[in-house]
Amino acid sequence: MIDVARMLAPEVLIIGGGPAGLTAAARLAGRDVLVLEREKQAGGIPRHSDHTGYGIRDLRRVISGPAYAGRLVRAAEGAGAVIHTEAMVTGWDGDGNAQVTSPQGRLTVHAKAVVLATGARERPRTARLIPGDRPGGVYTTGQLQNLVHLHNGVPGQRAVVVGGEPVSWSAVVTLRQAGARTVLMTTQYPSPESYAAFNIGGKFAWHVPVAVRTRVVRVIGRPRVEAIEIENLDCGDRRVVECDTVVFTGDWIGDHELARLAGLELDPGTGGPLTDTALRTSRPGTFAAGNLLHPVDTADVAALDGRHVADQVRAWLAGRRPDARAVRLRAEKPFRWIAPGLLRPGDPAPSRRRLLLWTDELVRVPHVTVTQDGRVIGLRRLPWPASPGRVFRVPWSLLGSVNPGGGDVTVGLYRS
Repeated sequence: MIDVARMLAPEVLIIGGGPAGLTAAARLAGRDVLVLEREKQAGGIPRHSDHTGYGIRDLRRVISGPAYAGRLVRAAEGAGAVIHTEAMVTGWDGDGNAQVTSPQGRLTVHAKAVVLATGARERPRTARLIPGDRPGGVYTTGQLQNLVHLHNGVPGQRAVVVGGEPVSWSAVVTLRQAGARTVLMTTQYPSPESYAAFNIGGKFAWHVPVAVRTRVVRVIGRPRVEAIEIENLDCGDRRVVECDTVVFTGDWIGDHELARLAGLELDPGTGGPLTDTALRTSRPGTFAAGNLLHPVDTADVAALDGRHVADQVRAWLAGRRPDARAVRLRAEKPFRWIAPGLLRPGDPAPSRRRLLLWTDELVRVPHVTVTQDGRVIGLRRLPWPASPGRVFRVPWSLLGSVNPGGGDVTVGLYRS
């Protein structure tokens, strides 16, 4: 029997059914939109983040992760989008032609425009090259939340959370809901990377001790984790902490496999596709949005990216084409990356009129500089810190003096 692939020809193909992809689909109401999601249900990470705090910027309300995911799915379907779940893109040429496997069989999709919204993931222990035994009981935050909230699993009783980002406290909440106590949080930085409200609440309300300037050097235990060994980065002292669960949080990377498969130009800092402020990639008709481009920001910011990219897709379908000229935006240390990475004449401001950057160093009072062709064209002191573990936002207005015919633009910090 010959397995013949069914052919679909939507106007817009959106790969990824998380906040960015679903919001883009809802915004494209009236268009023929197909959303492909590889999980059993659409909604992305919020689907199994069973705590509040979602929807502030996009929905103007505060709801739980599952409720937020459900709203986005219903909005996309209500706008007429077709969502295929358990649909895996196995081949793609970057020009709107994709091969897909799904419970309905093989599909061949030909679309006029494509939006990559594949999101980001945490690096697991193996990618962090942490030595020791290979026992059970070691998770990322996503794996932990999937176990607890979707499968009613019990992770253990004594946990160590590696990382001090906002998602690290999300892991602490999930552990508490599962009846586990977090006996230690570790971070390599001089202070936890998360917001002060989380850090203070974790310390005094949940009694979670935080070991700063430390790293995990060994995982101990067979067949289940029994302890970890941590090292002080300043003096080299080591100690063993007994636990039966370890959660590696943060250290995000965009899910960029499809971008690589299609040969899109990648940003060496983010690892995701290089885009301009209209979220176009290097391939005409192919766009990208959400945490694939800035790993990782909050779900509502990713959703607003989806709203922004939908407007640019509409412009593309209407025949609008970008200026061929582009100025490259680059990040200077301590910044690791900047998104978006290109500025073209006549293009719109980025989503929320913000540039997004990631810093490897805590700077409590940042003086941001914008430099082009050896000249400072923008300088501003911002009232919020640049902190590792969360996105640093720079007002778009700082780039108001960029020469579209000039050289690369560098965003950094003023050092007296």
